[in-house]
Amino acid sequence: MPDLAAAKNLLRSVFGFTEFRAGQAEIIETILGGRDVLAVMPTGSGKSLCYQLPALMRDGLTVVVSPLIALMRNQVAQLRSYGVAAASLNSTNNFDENRTILEEIARGTLRLAYVAPERLAKPETLALLKRAKVGLLAVDEAHCISQWGHDFRPDYMNLSTLQSELGALQTIAFTATADAATRADILSRLFRQPPQVFVHGFDRPNLRLAMSARTGGRGQLLRLVSEHRRDSGIVYCASRRGAEDVAAFLRQEGIKALSYHAGMEPTDRSRNQDIFLQEDGVVMVATIAFGMGIDKPDVRFVCHANMPSNIESYYQEIGRAGRDGLPADTLTLYSTGDIGLRRRQIEESSASDDQKRVDRLRLNALVALCESPRCRRQTLLGYFGETAASACGNCDICAGGVAMIDGTIAAQKAMSAIVRTGERFGTEHLINLLLGEETEAIKNFRHNALPTFGVGKEHSRNEWRSIFRQLYAAGILSLDITGYGRWTVPPAGWAVLKGQARIELRREPVTAPGKKAARKAVAAATLGDGSTDHALFEALRARRSALAKAQAVPAYVILPDRSLLDMARHKPTTLTEMGAIHGIGEVKLKLYGEEFLDTIRHHQALPGERRM
Repeated sequence: MPDLAAAKNLLRSVFGFTEFRAGQAEIIETILGGRDVLAVMPTGSGKSLCYQLPALMRDGLTVVVSPLIALMRNQVAQLRSYGVAAASLNSTNNFDENRTILEEIARGTLRLAYVAPERLAKPETLALLKRAKVGLLAVDEAHCISQWGHDFRPDYMNLSTLQSELGALQTIAFTATADAATRADILSRLFRQPPQVFVHGFDRPNLRLAMSARTGGRGQLLRLVSEHRRDSGIVYCASRRGAEDVAAFLRQEGIKALSYHAGMEPTDRSRNQDIFLQEDGVVMVATIAFGMGIDKPDVRFVCHANMPSNIESYYQEIGRAGRDGLPADTLTLYSTGDIGLRRRQIEESSASDDQKRVDRLRLNALVALCESPRCRRQTLLGYFGETAASACGNCDICAGGVAMIDGTIAAQKAMSAIVRTGERFGTEHLINLLLGEETEAIKNFRHNALPTFGVGKEHSRNEWRSIFRQLYAAGILSLDITGYGRWTVPPAGWAVLKGQARIELRREPVTAPGKKAARKAVAAATLGDGSTDHALFEALRARRSALAKAQAVPAYVILPDRSLLDMARHKPTTLTEMGAIHGIGEVKLKLYGEEFLDTIRHHQALPGERRM
């Protein structure tokens, strides 16, 4: 039976890595031992390698079930660049491509076949796999099989039929986003006998977490993007129109920004996605239609221009940043309107009452994270059932701190304004009342004669907006979405209003002091110390981008940023030295070794001032 020592040899010769990442070795060893496995691992922790490496060490075909064609195609391209016989059987292939793949499966020359779950339901696919020597079934994005998962795919239910048809088939499943309820559902639906379960945590310590109330305009977004001028990033918007408008705004600011959403022509979407994958320094402004099939490791920031739909979606979407393990930034902007929209979407959906109950809890968890006064990472990990012993030091709250105050008086003033105006008005009118501003509406309704007129002048307008959001998040206020955003006071609020309960609030909205210093730290950690030749790194990236365009593959399929940084530090001069660079196995050395050595030689030959 293959052992871990043999696996480590292949890790170096094929993938160019000298060590396993945390958690990989024990999972691979268990798979090689023949056990079924369910592994929950953070995005970017190397889940794919946990089934790709065993597939190369055993006889027969490994079938990989994956939910998105883009994800399958990119992984296959990367495996082929390592010299691994892999293919993706999907509807976007032409007839000849699929026929070739079917012939390779029949001949037994493929090691890994990526298949979409809906294709597994076809009788001809099942018949083919029954004739092939399938030794391992790997299920990627396994949370899709669970009705409690945030991305349930009914087609994943076809896997039970596949398992029945193929007999006693070793099954291994991987996901980055499965809470306890989802894990239990995966175990009951996918495995005939209890698998070995690995839960390696949800923490992504290289991601800087930041959340901020949207204060109007696009300055918050522009500040983040401007600090990443040469980096790839993703900006998520709640609507197609929003994605188009934000992309246009960024282009006006001199940033190479593209849009991506389901309303675009397929050729335009594909072109923009290819540019994002093949070039450096491109910002993709997109709806959630973009991302799940993207495994680009060097995304240096993810920004949500609107609040995500729930906490699992938030975790998965920010997880597209920093997959190479290098530092990356995340920023989520939110508003009371975002919260109300998400709640309305839940209530108006066709989901069952049980599913709506779960969806409400998940949204409430995200709202609590947005308004949390404590370390973001501690709060986020707490939702997934993990405990962080200390504050992370790598989030906006840890960077700037946030003071808690007794918010009872402010809450009573807000609720008094709501009640005295008949629970008929929205946020801005109530804030005008509290600040004592005689707007036309205030005068028309004679609200300037109310006892609450002007009683809230100790707080600014933005502070009052934050107070309303925090009271909403705490269940002290209710927002009537269908009633033009009017506020009402539920029983929990009346208890505070009558002095029977108290509430603590943050002193002010969280800001991000020291952001420039934090960005400098990110740049230093990414580019390394003084031994890294930054100009050479950019030259290597340019050569990689040219190769990627010529081969019509994502840039990371050629080599990831970590490999180029390693070259920029050590400046190899021979193929032997190049073979010691991170991520360069035997096949990549043959394919690209001389290409990058040539770039290094050319750079070294430049006059000194041009190499700086």
